[in-house]
Amino acid sequence: MSTNLTTKSDVLSKDEEIGYKVSGDDTKRYGVNVISGEDHKTKKESVEEQDNYIKPKNEEEGYALRAVTKYLKVQRSWISTRNKIENSRSCEGKGVYVYEIPSKFNRDLLVDCIDMVPWTNMCKFFKNDGFGEAIENLGQGWFRTHQYALEPILHSRVLKHPCRVYKESQAKLFYVPFYGGFDVLRWHFKNVSNDVKDRLGIEVLKWLGSKESWKRNAGKDHVFVLGKISWDFRRNKLSWGSCFLDLQDMQSPTRLLIERHPWEVNDIAIPHPTYFHPKTDYDITAWQEKMTSKPRRNLISFAGGARPGDPNSIRSTLIDQCTLFSDQCRFLNCSDGSCDKPENVIKLFQDSEFCLQPPGDSPTRKSVFDSLISGCIPVIFDPYTAYYQYAWHLPEDHKRYSVYINQVDVKEKRVNVVEKLMTKTPRQREYMRSYIVHHLLPGLVYGDSNAKFDRFRDAFDITFDNLIEKINKLV
Repeated sequence: MSTNLTTKSDVLSKDEEIGYKVSGDDTKRYGVNVISGEDHKTKKESVEEQDNYIKPKNEEEGYALRAVTKYLKVQRSWISTRNKIENSRSCEGKGVYVYEIPSKFNRDLLVDCIDMVPWTNMCKFFKNDGFGEAIENLGQGWFRTHQYALEPILHSRVLKHPCRVYKESQAKLFYVPFYGGFDVLRWHFKNVSNDVKDRLGIEVLKWLGSKESWKRNAGKDHVFVLGKISWDFRRNKLSWGSCFLDLQDMQSPTRLLIERHPWEVNDIAIPHPTYFHPKTDYDITAWQEKMTSKPRRNLISFAGGARPGDPNSIRSTLIDQCTLFSDQCRFLNCSDGSCDKPENVIKLFQDSEFCLQPPGDSPTRKSVFDSLISGCIPVIFDPYTAYYQYAWHLPEDHKRYSVYINQVDVKEKRVNVVEKLMTKTPRQREYMRSYIVHHLLPGLVYGDSNAKFDRFRDAFDITFDNLIEKINKLV
């Protein structure tokens, strides 16, 4: 195998990516022919639905938005249709093979935890199979889990997967335990060359290239878990990150990320890890009961910080509106370190009916999932925060679990968020919270590495059930 170091020509620049802007030949860029086939049949529906979120400024943005819709529909077509848990637990034709790659590609990356991030010692987050230190005062199954901990968490679970096989010939799915996110993070605050940033990703692909199991289907039945956002692996004009996901050999495998590239069908977004990692069905049902019956003293809450240096941020406006209606809205200022303690955030969300979730450094937020598992209805301002991301874990009908308010309307002060949320009736709020707690919550948490669930499928189970479905349809 020859590893192609040339990135794809249609990759957006970093500043374009973060803003999800588009330019160029969009029919080629996004692989969407908007006037033929199925796209033609659903064009009216797609445009109407997208216009509820974003008004395309030009035809190029129209192409991009239709591509997002198309690729999410493809990803939803891979959702497992096995409705009965006992059938989904059968391992017939679902063997999972875990490569034993050299430790320099995973565990060794965690050794430098002290120096990985300048302002914090990451070592405490790598305890307990990546869950971090236990949070005793929140109860059983709660940990100080870092937002980028997905790689060791899923690695530990895959090693104990009930369908794990030890012969490549018995495998349907091949898992590559490369901690690419931590590879990126360790160089993020150091002045090193791009060659250094890219080296380990290139090496792991060369290592795979010698395997017949990789060559057989050109990596289509392989999966990588990358615990950061897609843009951190698509370096372009700006200096951060690697070019790992733009290497030619990475175009066929499935990539599991906490935030996907909207126009890459093999980028699959899965939930950010929350602080809750249940071990049994009882852990889940006990928490569901608590969140259903919990008194909600605040109508609205916002845990975050202002972004005065970002002219596009709506956070300052939200903070102003929240503090103006202090009897209805509680603001937890993360800029002063108040959010460093998970207890502060989780207790705030437990006490709130609605949790404001504006974009930060990128559209998605770990806080969305922290609010959902706390029974707090997320208020979304950018469709890329959730609606264009988690096709396997969140329903297409976003009105069942969230409220959408266009961030442009907030920025231009055409809407007061507090006043708008005050119009939601107690019955509406109760219906949404019941759906979140009873239908979504179990599938949004990553269970303990020794979890034994009989009634529920957690985020890990759902992800791997759907991976098998994807591979069955494509290979």
